[in-house]
Amino acid sequence: MINKYFCELISLVGILFILCVLSGCADHHESDSKSDHGNEYLVRVGDRVTTVFDFNNAFEIVKIAYPHKAMQDPVLLREAQLRLLNQITEEMVLLKRAEELCIRISDSEVKEAIADIKSDYSEGVFEEMLLEYAVPYHFWKKRLKLRLLMEKVVASQMEEQIVITPEDISEHYKKHYKEGSLKSDLNDTSAKVDVNEIIIKQLRREKAEETYGIWIKKLKNKYKIKINKARWKKIVGA
Repeated sequence: MINKYFCELISLVGILFILCVLSGCADHHESDSKSDHGNEYLVRVGDRVTTVFDFNNAFEIVKIAYPHKAMQDPVLLREAQLRLLNQITEEMVLLKRAEELCIRISDSEVKEAIADIKSDYSEGVFEEMLLEYAVPYHFWKKRLKLRLLMEKVVASQMEEQIVITPEDISEHYKKHYKEGSLKSDLNDTSAKVDVNEIIIKQLRREKAEETYGIWIKKLKNKYKIKINKARWKKIVGA
C-alpha cells in the first residue's frame, strides 16, 4: 500500500507526530488506563485503550497543521477533534485485526522500509529532521513498525476483494488515455505490457479506496468500540 514514507516535511509533521504522541494507542491496555485519574480512557477497542491524556497531547500536535485562526473557530475546532478521534479509533481497530490474523512485521521489513525512506534524503538529513522536531530515532522506528503493520493488514484484506478483469483494463484505457497520448507503439508487446501494468496499478488503487470504507465500517461493527461520552463532551465543550 505504501512505497515511500515521509517524502516531504509535511508528511513528517502531519503523520509521524500523531503516531509518536499516540504511544498509548498501541501499547495501553485496560490496566494502564487506570494508573491515575488523568489517564481516563477515551476510546476502548477490546482491551486496547487510548486515554484522554493521549488524545489531548496528540491534538496539541495536530493543531500545528491548522491556521491559528481556524482553531479559534468552534466549528472548525470540533471538526478537527472529531477527525482525530476517528483516526485513532480506526488505527485501534486495525491493530485489533492484526492480532486476530496473527499479522506481524519482521525486522527485515522494518530495515527495508527505513532504507527506502532514507533513500529520498542526503546523508544525515533525515536524522537532522527528527532532531529538529525532537523525535527520538528509536521511537520513530517503533511507530514506523506500527504503521507498517496497519498497512499490511489493509493490504492483506484488500487483495482478497480486488479483482481486475480485462474488461476493467479496456474501459479504463478508453476513459483515461487518448489515442497517441502514450507516444508508444502499442503494436509492440512490451509496450502493451507496460501500459497494462500502469492501468492495473491505477485500478487497484481506485478499487482499494472504494472498498476500504465499506470494509473498515464492517470491521468497526465487529469489534466492541466504546467511547467515553462524558469525557468527549468535556473535550469538545458540548
